[in-house]
Amino acid sequence: MTDVKICGLTDEDSIDVAIEAGAEYLGFVFFAKSPRALTAEHAAELTQFIEGVQKVGLFVDPDDALLNEVVTHVRLDLLQFHGNETPERLAQIRDEYCVPVMKVIPLADAADLKAAEPFYDVVDQLLFDAKPPKGSDLPGGNAVSFDWSILKGFKCPVPWMLAGGLTPANVAEAIKATGAKAVDVSSGVESAPGVKDADKIRAFVKAAQGI
Repeated sequence: MTDVKICGLTDEDSIDVAIEAGAEYLGFVFFAKSPRALTAEHAAELTQFIEGVQKVGLFVDPDDALLNEVVTHVRLDLLQFHGNETPERLAQIRDEYCVPVMKVIPLADAADLKAAEPFYDVVDQLLFDAKPPKGSDLPGGNAVSFDWSILKGFKCPVPWMLAGGLTPANVAEAIKATGAKAVDVSSGVESAPGVKDADKIRAFVKAAQGI
């Protein structure tokens, strides 16, 4: 069965729906430009009683002050990096905080998969997402997909997730096309930027886990 990550959660009701629907990962964004951004204090309140699922913090080229603030306040199970972080930077973060890390690799064509190779030895997971549209301030959550055939037959030495324009309507097709064991969705289960839709969350998890 395919694991599901619901990312960009900002309120208790959506968190409850995601957990009840069967999501294995809950994502919380710590990037000020995102409509889904949280403060460390708000995230701590939202996550303090969550058990049995992986709590993921999403960062974009964070400085040490932000990382310290978030990790101090919020009990995270995985740190996701969506910027221009180097393998050396992620190795240092992983060692310092003793929390698993995941690097996002933006894809537009098969050649972009080469960008994942330097991270194989320093991350616990990878996430393959679509490259953002030109001029976008957001590295992800843009409701943009990529050619899934890029990943067909791809042999990756670390676990990976699939993201990029996934919705309840296309996630089953995406899983079949790529062989993904885990999928990540944010805008695809929203009624407006940053506003999660309970019915879409349930439908997405059902469609993904039905494969």
